[in-house]
Amino acid sequence: MENTIYSLIPPLLAILMVILTRRVLLSLGAGIVAAAFLLAEFSLIKTFTIIWDAVKGIFVADGALNTWNVYIILFLLILGVITAFVNISGGSRAFGEWATKRVKTRAGAQVMTAILGIIIFIDDYFNALAVGQVSRPITDRHRISRAKLAYIIDSTSAPICVVSPISSWGAYIIGILGTILATHQITEYSPFSAFIQMIPMNMYVWATIIIVFIVAIKGIEFGQMKKHEEKAIETGEVFDSSKEIPGELKNDLPVSEKGTVGDLVWPIVALVVGTVGAMLLTGYQVVGEFSLLAIFENTDVAASLLYGGLFGLIVSIIFFAIQVSKKGVEGKAFGPGLIEGVKSMLPAVYILLFAWVIVTLIDSLGTGAYLAGLVESSNLNTGLLPVILFIVAGIMAFSTGTSWGSFGILLPIAGEIAASTDVSILLPAMAAVLAGSVFGDHCSPISDTTILSSTGAGSNHIDHVVTQLPYAITGAVIAAAGFLILGLTGSTLIGLAVVILILVLFAVFGKSKQVQSQSHSQ
Repeated sequence: MENTIYSLIPPLLAILMVILTRRVLLSLGAGIVAAAFLLAEFSLIKTFTIIWDAVKGIFVADGALNTWNVYIILFLLILGVITAFVNISGGSRAFGEWATKRVKTRAGAQVMTAILGIIIFIDDYFNALAVGQVSRPITDRHRISRAKLAYIIDSTSAPICVVSPISSWGAYIIGILGTILATHQITEYSPFSAFIQMIPMNMYVWATIIIVFIVAIKGIEFGQMKKHEEKAIETGEVFDSSKEIPGELKNDLPVSEKGTVGDLVWPIVALVVGTVGAMLLTGYQVVGEFSLLAIFENTDVAASLLYGGLFGLIVSIIFFAIQVSKKGVEGKAFGPGLIEGVKSMLPAVYILLFAWVIVTLIDSLGTGAYLAGLVESSNLNTGLLPVILFIVAGIMAFSTGTSWGSFGILLPIAGEIAASTDVSILLPAMAAVLAGSVFGDHCSPISDTTILSSTGAGSNHIDHVVTQLPYAITGAVIAAAGFLILGLTGSTLIGLAVVILILVLFAVFGKSKQVQSQSHSQ
């Protein structure tokens, strides 16, 4: 069954099921079982043995603990706990009060929201909820519609997380990259350096984020968003009270009224400093000299993420203890915060585990090698692979409402095809998968990040989806042009130059509506 048309059955089954059922774990599980069944040549007993060996390999490799996978899983769980304690300590609320006194214009309120979305990059869920809590009082004061706020939040949560190595997304993606590179015995770059090199290749991220700032500064509105913004400016009604407007997420965790800006800032600073410091230390231990490039090439990323996460967790707990001493929150909230933080990350861990297994089995079947043979026999220009993968990933993520599930299914396939045809296209192909998955997830009404963005902003969910779609599609069209040029020329710089040129034209010729009255009080 290896390297034949039958090797397409597991990935196609997973893709079809994820579109029809919108249940990623069930779909990945079906793909795993199908792949093992084919590898076992239809023997049920051997099928379970193959699956067990693949699962065991996640935790034990060569008779020892697979620290790469285990550390990444622990890092994800720690991030969830940090998020919970930052919220309990009241850091997000305090920052909102601080910023309200300092932001004076509509453009300033939108730019502040976008910048905050970029700064809070450790997790998209935390990003959407924290930025929403912080920004809503400010944007309401300046008569910015809740739909516009939701758009800004959604455009700076997943897009910035997907290019941040120190985030739940970064850990997840680096974990998959590690498996793919090891599978194909690619040693010219590490999983971390591969991730870093893919950052400028993610055309959709840069197009989307730049569009947010252009729209905020120039006041460019089109589609349904224009109607929402005009109504907010003219009447002060930032949302339609006749529609269902979500409030805070259902959460029984208390929030301290005595929280300070430091309760939000310092745990994030500790996370970043701790992780980067650990990367420098572990890399230096291997290299033996201070060469920044060599250090990051040889750093133990998984261990560094774990150490940085632990440092950030310790700092977040310290600030929680300070709030307890101030009687801003009761000490008994510690247990629920710990439990809820861990629970919030379990879905990500489950998807990651399933993705690791299917990566191993798809490679054993030679699915990518077979597809690569089809590409070669059809004389398809491999330079078109990035833009094709961008479109396919976008469709999949839109249909399923999950970018992570699309990562798990398409990254190994993209890796297989590129490694078997032209290894130089490997990173652009995988960057296109990441970009397309974020685009599809960005547009999908059933996406968790889309739902959390509308919830954090206090916007009607369908209003958010309808108003955001034209902006997301604009970014995708621009990104597709960049991927086409990147694939054909092999130059990231030329691809980015095309994206920037189109964005400049968008900024120059986009119709703007300048607001004379810059500030209002409701």
